[in-house]
Amino acid sequence: MSDPVRASDVPYGIDVTEGERYFWCACGRSQTQPFCDGSHKGSEFTPVKYIADETTRVFFCGCKSTNNPPLCDGSHNKS
Repeated sequence: MSDPVRASDVPYGIDVTEGERYFWCACGRSQTQPFCDGSHKGSEFTPVKYIADETTRVFFCGCKSTNNPPLCDGSHNKS
């Protein structure tokens, strides 16, 4: 498996709405970060579905190294 492209050195703070579905870009190639735009097609990557439990702000991983996809776990500070 190839490594994803590091899209950002910091997480993306996004306001999400309870019950809404979001598809996080796992490959790092999307032009609509942190969300998928289909740029992964033809690769081994697939987007990660996230369903918001509540209306709040969450932090989606930008470095693509998180151990808790699609959310930031601070891995951008280690890699």
